[in-house]
Amino acid sequence: MPIVARLIAILALTCLALPVMAQDKVRLLLDWFVNPDHAALVIAKQRGLFTKHGLDVELIAPADPNAPPKLVAAGQADYAVSYQPTLQMLVAEGLPLVRVGVLVAQPLNSLVVLEDGPVKTIADFKGRKIGYSIAGFEEAILGAMLEKAGLTLKDVTLININFALTKALMSKQVDGVIGAFRNFELNDLALHKAQGRLWPVEANGVPTYDELVLVAKRETVDAARTKKLLAAIAEATTWLLANPDEAWRLFSTSGKELDNELNKLAWKDTLPLLATDPTALDRDRYQVFADFLLKRRLIKQAPPLDSYLRPIR
Repeated sequence: MPIVARLIAILALTCLALPVMAQDKVRLLLDWFVNPDHAALVIAKQRGLFTKHGLDVELIAPADPNAPPKLVAAGQADYAVSYQPTLQMLVAEGLPLVRVGVLVAQPLNSLVVLEDGPVKTIADFKGRKIGYSIAGFEEAILGAMLEKAGLTLKDVTLININFALTKALMSKQVDGVIGAFRNFELNDLALHKAQGRLWPVEANGVPTYDELVLVAKRETVDAARTKKLLAAIAEATTWLLANPDEAWRLFSTSGKELDNELNKLAWKDTLPLLATDPTALDRDRYQVFADFLLKRRLIKQAPPLDSYLRPIR
């Protein structure tokens, strides 16, 4: 056998003998059940982009939506999808969390009423009922919105509706709801043959903030692995924005519970809201919102930004 051919044969056998590179296993907890807000994560998994970047990512929907960041802080998962306000409040309580990325870099939270109802302006809420789901934060942002309209929380009756926002509005249990996501609740109302009106929180007295962020444990966050994770998410986001119909097909067939009319409507409204750069970070925005949380007495002291903001480039 000629020397060159012999060398090629040896190299081929050597390559066959090499072990396949192991994928870095990652447990990523979602903030809620899988929905279009998680489009970039689902597409990254479905298109093999996590694998391409050397990661074996498990996306886990929580049994308790409040648990994911706390489980990450306890070392029981690598990352969690959470919310900027939640992150800042938990860090102020002493949890060792850091923000490493962003999925939706603007608020989704809104105040919503029925279009044909009696409330046409926020000032019209005086003497009326408003439903909420999360005590503390939703009351605080509602208070800020009411104050901008010349009212206070004392001018309204608050009713805990435990996330049944559309049902509470349709049944006239309440005149409005705070905590409605603008890409979901209006579509849910439309499916029930009703039309909604919304007021975005950031346009009515509340500083803007990142709705969905990725958090990790401060002491154990792996910068190299996180960089791979964000690279896969960025690649997925670019692709799905360029191919929304094909992306919907992949998303809706990734789980039997996903292919429904509400998700299909929400998909179109969600895609323009996704962060095109998951590494983006506006430090000033975090400082302003920390000041808001202090003013609203949701935190007693604002931790230093560097203690919970971890830029990944």
